[in-house]
Amino acid sequence: MITGPRLVLWLLTSATLAAQTDWPRYGGDAGNTRYSPLTQINRGNVSRLRVAWSFDTGDAFDGSEMQCQPIVVHGVLYATTPKLRVIALDAGTGKLLWQFDPNAANQVIGKSRNRGLSYWESGRDRRIFVAAREYLYALDANTGKLLWKADLREGLGRDVATMSISATSPGIVFRDLLIMGSIVNETLPAAPGDIRAFDVRTGKVRWTFHTIPHPGEFGYETWPKDAWTYIGGVNNWAGMSLDEKRGLVFVPTGSAAFDFYGSNRIGDDLFANTMLALDAATGKRIWHFQAVQHDLWDRDFPAPPTLVTVQHDGHPVDAVAQTTKSGFVFLFDRDTGKPLFPIEMRKVPKSDVDGEVTAAEQPLPLAPPPFARQVFH
Repeated sequence: MITGPRLVLWLLTSATLAAQTDWPRYGGDAGNTRYSPLTQINRGNVSRLRVAWSFDTGDAFDGSEMQCQPIVVHGVLYATTPKLRVIALDAGTGKLLWQFDPNAANQVIGKSRNRGLSYWESGRDRRIFVAAREYLYALDANTGKLLWKADLREGLGRDVATMSISATSPGIVFRDLLIMGSIVNETLPAAPGDIRAFDVRTGKVRWTFHTIPHPGEFGYETWPKDAWTYIGGVNNWAGMSLDEKRGLVFVPTGSAAFDFYGSNRIGDDLFANTMLALDAATGKRIWHFQAVQHDLWDRDFPAPPTLVTVQHDGHPVDAVAQTTKSGFVFLFDRDTGKPLFPIEMRKVPKSDVDGEVTAAEQPLPLAPPPFARQVFH
């Protein structure tokens, strides 16, 4: 947890050590279940927890945010600091093993945030991946040595050199690919939110999915014909989930830029505000569901989906569950994208803003019930 402006990272433990269990991914596992099988800490002893060790990042408070969810692999805790330094600590003692500073080369230090890191290993080759501002870094997990650096502004099909692009949520690893989303401007000009898979060994892009479809691609007709050249956003900023057995990556996308006015993007704007199921090896679209058509209220998905198995119609179904900013939860069959519960298309009011053309209907799930209040009296 974080205390005060010194931004100290703490670990708590009970008096008796238990067998180690890794937390190797953001969200705990590829399905983002955030579940740990550890039973050492429970309701009976949680009141007796004491600080085992603490580590002061040493970063002066300047408005930067420490949002990092550390990962633990082979007894080593990896995390980022408010200034985006990567630190590797002995998870049992808090001793600093190594650190990497992406600011050292260019000395560009400003307000920043990062939610976590990605990890990959093959034999003795172990790597940590982190995005800091416009660059994606691959580090030797044993030493912190820089292995390669990729510029996230390259390969987007247009000049985005002067635009902001980074990634606050970590990418997800599938075999020898690191699948990445991004964070971009919410006002124009803005970079497009393409989903890209990087080769973990070289940093080269292996596949790209255009979230703002190019001519000839599925969904192109839901935008103005040249929208792919100037509209930005439609990015995965919240994170992804992965079904490794099926080879499917589930990617919730954000709103198109500008978030609150869309006269220059008349249409349903597919794949904005969409749950995408992609072939993790190739980036091919398997299925999709658009939760908000022509979004004008920044109602994009706020979190990575969770992979669950539920009892439905008397038998277990492997599903993907996605929460929303509006308080609803959508559940889909992982293979087909078929909703597990009915979704109703409801008519919605038209806009009286000059130049705006709102969607006539929006999808609302009839079950499960919303977890947030829908009406104020």
